[in-house]
Amino acid sequence: MTASVAILGASGYTGAELVRLIATHPGMRVRALSGDRKAGMGMGEVFPFLAHLKLPTLQKIEDMDFSGVDLVFCALPHATSQAVIAALPRGLKVVDLSADFRLRDPADYEKWYGKPHAAPDLQKQAVYGLTEFYRDAIRPARLVAGTGCNAATGQYAIRPLIEAGVIDINEIILDLKAGVSGAGRSLKENLLHAELSGGTYAYSAGGTHRHLGEFDQEFSALAGRPVRIQFTPHLMPFNRGILATGYVRGDAQAVHKALADRYAAEPFLHVLPFGQLASTRSIAGSNFVHVGVMADRLPGRALVVAALDNLTKGSSGQAIQNANLMLGLDETAGLMLAPVFP
Repeated sequence: MTASVAILGASGYTGAELVRLIATHPGMRVRALSGDRKAGMGMGEVFPFLAHLKLPTLQKIEDMDFSGVDLVFCALPHATSQAVIAALPRGLKVVDLSADFRLRDPADYEKWYGKPHAAPDLQKQAVYGLTEFYRDAIRPARLVAGTGCNAATGQYAIRPLIEAGVIDINEIILDLKAGVSGAGRSLKENLLHAELSGGTYAYSAGGTHRHLGEFDQEFSALAGRPVRIQFTPHLMPFNRGILATGYVRGDAQAVHKALADRYAAEPFLHVLPFGQLASTRSIAGSNFVHVGVMADRLPGRALVVAALDNLTKGSSGQAIQNANLMLGLDETAGLMLAPVFP
């Protein structure tokens, strides 16, 4: 079986990453591409690194023909996907890469995104797309909501520790460093080379980052009571990658064992030997996640460091992993590419 897929928002970073990965996928082919501002252009014109591929011309969404399409990847900006997905043919499977369907409670969506949800019925149907923890619900789903890339990185470091009960859930601190591609492709003054290169800064600090809504939702559900973490992201002058450092209260060896046990059978999660920490250099361009643990100098405290590529495992690779499950394909199909080094 070869599944036909459409990519909405193919002229953005995550759309281009989807095309790159699907180009060598044994069970998928790209049937249609949208890019409203680039409609009429070829992907090779928009992204010269894809010029060797034979791909459909970019179209406006309203001009697309979805007959014969098995699954749609929606890589549109936040707050755009709700109306677009609601208007798609009901039989289509959808993987959404935006934030529009990640939060289950409409009140939480309004709290974090500042407006009521425009498709609350669809929101109730959506399955949260952190694959390793929701694969049984993802397989039969019609709509899967991709996680935030920051939220995914932090959850890979912390979720197994809450599940195993090896840390104090009242004392979780996440310090995160994110590559600039996580901010998208739109022109922004603070992302100009002269503004960003050679420096870094914290952003959305003090509990204002929207991915905290995902941490609150997921960690609280695991613990059976409200869990509120401290979380500060920093924008770094590199293109892709996320490094999350978690500071937790718990025995470091027990923390390492909980992670190693939980991820032992996972194809994309690699727990490093005790005392070795993860690096974005080792996972760039791949769907792999590296997690490392070491003891802190303070007794009873541990450091947990997780690294992933925000465009691959944090977004487009995760989307394909979920689509593989939804289409009955091997979960790892098209995703076993080795990281790019150096």
